Order: sequence, then structure tokens, then C-alpha cells
Amino acid sequence: MPGGRLSQQERQQIALGLADGLAYAEIARRLDRPTSTVTREVMRNGGPTAYRADLAHRATERRSHRRRQAAPRGAEAPPPVHGRDTEAVREFEETLTTVFMQSGTPKMMARVMACLCVSDTGSLTASELVGRLQVSPASISKAVAFLDGQGLVRRERDDARRERYVIDDDVWYQSMVASARGTLQVAETARQGVAVLGSGTPAAERLENIARFLDYISESIIRAADQAREVLHTAPTAPADADADAE
Repeated sequence: MPGGRLSQQERQQIALGLADGLAYAEIARRLDRPTSTVTREVMRNGGPTAYRADLAHRATERRSHRRRQAAPRGAEAPPPVHGRDTEAVREFEETLTTVFMQSGTPKMMARVMACLCVSDTGSLTASELVGRLQVSPASISKAVAFLDGQGLVRRERDDARRERYVIDDDVWYQSMVASARGTLQVAETARQGVAVLGSGTPAAERLENIARFLDYISESIIRAADQAREVLHTAPTAPADADADAE
């Protein structure tokens, strides 16, 4: 399959394929590109319902221009970590950022979350985040304050007494439970409206149904999170074929 950046014509074909309701794999097959390439392209440029070829092409050119400006002259590129494809990691981080944004996370906060997720330590200092994301310290401070308030990151001090921002495994459990409890609060508020609007009225019945639905969903999420919490602290099982190769 051909490598390199997508051309403007290929992006137009992607847009046409999305308009026709084609799956990413089918669009990729027609372009003779990996499915992951098409998926990343769409997800970091608005998603399947908002993707536009011309905007995506211009956005890619702007990102490329910013990277050239940010690179110090005469500086050698750092060696790849664990033999990873540096460009593929960067593109995945952009894709993850887009997915976080589509789930409702503001852009700067999504960038910080994605950056922490792809770091091997799962923790970075403010100065490290500033360097990686090429943004101001104030932007990092605001993003971390938001994420901390949502239970998505936590703060800790390292041996040098520097504050580090951490996104460890249990953060996902705490965030899921906090979200479910917030939904329970919506249910409780909706149920209070039943008495205000008058039991048996159409509006009151609607609110009661909403409350019962949200109760059920929230309690199911909390129960499932409790049951699955240990998965976050369990090492992944090696695939069967990998075990066979090791023998």
C-alpha cells in the first residue's frame, strides 16, 4: 500500500465515500490505503458526519507548517522510543484527541489527556506538557484544573518536589462512577418535578419516565464499573499465537 500523506484528491474520495455511507475499510480499499489511515484522517478532521476534504487538507498543511517552525534548526530528531514509528504515534495522539473532543471534552483538555495517555509513565510535569504541546503554561494550568475537577487526572509530587499530572488506570474507574452519580442527580431532580407539575399530568409522567430510565442506567454503570475494576489493574493476556511463537 502506498505511504506518505494523503493527497487532496484522496481526501475528496474519502468525503464521497462517507457521503455514500461506505465503511472506513471499503474507502481504504478503494484508495489502496490502510484502514487505520482513513480512520485517523476522518476522526481528526470532524468525524464521519462533519468531514470536509478541503478543510482537512488545509488543516494538515497548517499542522505540517507548525511542526517545521517548532523544530530547532540543526537539531537532530530524538531516537524513537521502543522502536516506535514516531509519526504513527503522533497521528494516533491526534486521533485520540479528536475522539475525546467528540465525547464532549474541550480541545485543550483533550490534548492534555491524549498526551498523558500515550506517555509510558502516564504522568508529566507542566513544563513537559508545554514542550510537547507547544502551548503556554497558562493553557496547561487551565486544562489541568478542568481535568482535575472532572476526576480525569490527579496531582502528585515527584522526588524533585515538582508537581506532576497523572492519568493512571484507576482514574477511568473514578471518572465513570462520578459521571454515573451525576446522572443520578439528574434523575433525582427530574423526580422532584413530578410533584411540582402534578402527578398524572403528561409533563410529570415524562419526568418520572426520565428519572426511572436514568436511575436504571446509572446504577447499572456503577455496578458494572465495580465488577470490572480489577481489569484496570490486570496485565493483558498474551495472544495465543504469541505464546506459540515463543516456544
